[in-house]
Amino acid sequence: MKDEREIVTVTIDGIEMQAPKGELLIRVAQDNGTFVPRFCWHERMKPVGMCRMCLVEVEGVRGMPPACTTTVTDGMVVNTKSETVKKAQDGVLEFLLINHPLDCPVCDRGGECPLQDQTLAFGPGESRYVEEKRHFEKPIPISELVLLDRERCIQCSRCTRFADEIAGDRLIDFGERGGEMQVITYPDDPFTSYFSGNTVQVCPVGALTAKPYRFRARPWDLSAVETSCQTCSVGCRGSLESSSNELVRLLGVDVEPVNHGWLCDKGRFGYEATHAEDRARNPMIRRDGSLVECSWPEALDAAAEGIKRSLDLHGPASIAMVGGSRGTNEDAYLWARLAKGVIGTDNVDAQIGDGLPAEVVLGLPGATIPDLDEAAAIILLGPDLKEELPVLYLRVRRACVDLGVPILDVSAVDHGLSKYASATIRHLPGEQASAAREISAALAPLIDGRSGPIVVVLGRSDVATSAEPTVAAAAIIREIPNTRFLVALRRGNVRGAIDLGLAPGFLPGRVTLDAGAERFVAAWGSAPAEVGLDTAGIFNAASEGRIGALILVGADIVNDFPDRRLVRAGVGGAGFVICINATVTEAAADADVFLPATVWGEKAGTTTNLEGRISRVGRKIAAVGNPMPDFRIASELALRLGTDFDLETVEEIQDEIARVAPAFAEVDAQLLKRARDGVVLPLALHRDELVLEPRRIPVIDFSWEPIKPEGPGEFEVVEFEVVEPVLEADASDEAAAEEESALPVDISNGAGLPDAQLFVWSAQHAAQPTPGRDNYALRLSAGRSLYDNGRTVASTPALRALIPAQTLRVNPSEISRVGVADGESVRVSTARGSLVLSLTGDANVPAGVAVMPFNIGETGVGDLVDVSLVVTDLRLETLR
Repeated sequence: MKDEREIVTVTIDGIEMQAPKGELLIRVAQDNGTFVPRFCWHERMKPVGMCRMCLVEVEGVRGMPPACTTTVTDGMVVNTKSETVKKAQDGVLEFLLINHPLDCPVCDRGGECPLQDQTLAFGPGESRYVEEKRHFEKPIPISELVLLDRERCIQCSRCTRFADEIAGDRLIDFGERGGEMQVITYPDDPFTSYFSGNTVQVCPVGALTAKPYRFRARPWDLSAVETSCQTCSVGCRGSLESSSNELVRLLGVDVEPVNHGWLCDKGRFGYEATHAEDRARNPMIRRDGSLVECSWPEALDAAAEGIKRSLDLHGPASIAMVGGSRGTNEDAYLWARLAKGVIGTDNVDAQIGDGLPAEVVLGLPGATIPDLDEAAAIILLGPDLKEELPVLYLRVRRACVDLGVPILDVSAVDHGLSKYASATIRHLPGEQASAAREISAALAPLIDGRSGPIVVVLGRSDVATSAEPTVAAAAIIREIPNTRFLVALRRGNVRGAIDLGLAPGFLPGRVTLDAGAERFVAAWGSAPAEVGLDTAGIFNAASEGRIGALILVGADIVNDFPDRRLVRAGVGGAGFVICINATVTEAAADADVFLPATVWGEKAGTTTNLEGRISRVGRKIAAVGNPMPDFRIASELALRLGTDFDLETVEEIQDEIARVAPAFAEVDAQLLKRARDGVVLPLALHRDELVLEPRRIPVIDFSWEPIKPEGPGEFEVVEFEVVEPVLEADASDEAAAEEESALPVDISNGAGLPDAQLFVWSAQHAAQPTPGRDNYALRLSAGRSLYDNGRTVASTPALRALIPAQTLRVNPSEISRVGVADGESVRVSTARGSLVLSLTGDANVPAGVAVMPFNIGETGVGDLVDVSLVVTDLRLETLR
């Protein structure tokens, strides 16, 4: 957002500088190289002036105002280094240190502590206090992940303000007064925030520490690399740190377009899964009915032989690949090239039956996360962002609460953002299209007098309802002028996997098989002849014996796919199963060949987040044992199938992607290395946002400031011409596309570039009619919980205890109708199966709806859902 404020002249310590009128003095000084000491001020929170460490002298102003609450005016003269200021700083630090314990050698903040640093830089140099310090019980657990040391707390309020202002979880506060003031939690509302780890990072003195990191390492023993979190598809930037080849900490990095330095607790502490005890360290093949360890050449030969056998007997259509959304873009590209360019199959799908068709993901006009701040309104038609995409939840909440952007909530049940909505449209699961027809009328008063795009956060609200109702709703909303879509897909690199061809009907670079066939035959030597199957279709075909070789890439398919009966039948019915994963999952245990892969933290590359932003992933540690990066596994299999990719490094793969994948034109290894905030695709639409890192070394780098991206300082904005269209379309292509989509199509930039995105929007994805619900059934809504039985949480000791119990929530009227008590167990039955579950009444659940989290417990939603149906209706029966 361009700053259009009046520019004024300010003099700080004798240096004249320009700044926007109304900007905080502390920020103006910092941006111009003058550090004003502070403890309470944080640039992402509202100023409060509590610590008094930033007092300065301003000519013409009585007393010393705090720099964190003082705004600059034209002609202001400021002194931050006078004797009067120094005396004030000495006094503040002396007061803070009176009772602050001298336990720096054992404090987790020791060596990176703002109180240490500022005492040395701005303090009196010696203490006059000789009395005994106060002592309190410690540590005090204020949550499952955060511990409080009262003796260290300086009451700066950063933690309480973060919980209130940023997270919206006012679950910690100050209690008592004066010398007894302390951080407290509420007995009836424990500090269960999904963002509690951020309070540890913003604490300036080590009063709050994280259980997983406590006493683990010293800062000078750590080495770090900047990376992107892959827990979900927001792509938060972080600083990944290790000691002795072990990951010990992930800190948020403040990147303006994405996460503002915040991380959810699952992303912050999920690094522990990298060191899970059940990690597979060596490849395995099936002998005499059991998987046994073997050498890599032996395992790769067996895998290639299984693929060849199916090719020879039944052709490319008998081979399928599922998964690939947890790896890097480079991994995804070579898996796509292996499947589509070497094997010749288009039965490829990175989505595990819980996303949206690739045509929809790639065909809708895209929004970026910063668009939320400038939106005329935000329409929520998707999952519970707080549970599935937590930092995107923070960005939407900020746009609403701090910037006044109205929210229109279109959902079946209440969720984390419902209380912030200016208008609400409720519907039964599966009735999204009907609700979408009401949006224009509900939206009109919200956007009256407002400018900017209408940003639609679009996604599957639950896995018990198929994608068709959401797609039909998107088609209706698309007709509203100036709409842009943030497609809320969940897995870490699912957008990158789709962009690079791990979807049926598409080749790398956001082009369809028809549009890109000629180009990729020239680049690869071959391309699939016909559109293949998605994940559900693959497992249906496998269960019928039509898949001779099934390749599972990095997916816990039995737990991830919504229909367990189908996936188990598919894995059991496939002629030959190859599993590439980090752990031996249920499906992997039935595989014929298991190939261990490296995971996040052990490999480098790039990922693409939900808005289409490509960011770097850093390699921090070496894998223990013999796992291999995905891209190398794909290369080795291709070599055994007769094709040498001749790509040895991640950079070489990035350069090939830039050459052959239309939407990635010019996004080569050199550009990716220098792009400070990543590269948003397509580059033709976002080239003015591209900011490259400077070539100089920054002068200022204080440990007490929020972590910034690598290379902070002055940045250059780069503009350059996009290469000529990589794919051309003729008039017949334009007419066919318009006829199919009923929307105008511009072919001037070729099928792979932004003006032709609508080539992939197809009328064939109109929703099936949603069947009616009988009076005795409930419509199931099965969204995800942040803490579920997925590999990240289940393999992370700090998070495992946070997995909630499996319950079925219904409106209290349904409990009365069934004739059971709240909390009593009932039998839940669908056409697919039945379970015994605890029934809980919840007034926030509409009548006629049952809510149950997906992938919680050993049995659950996956045992009830039939993915061939649009919706899932269930019945309740007493056990008496």
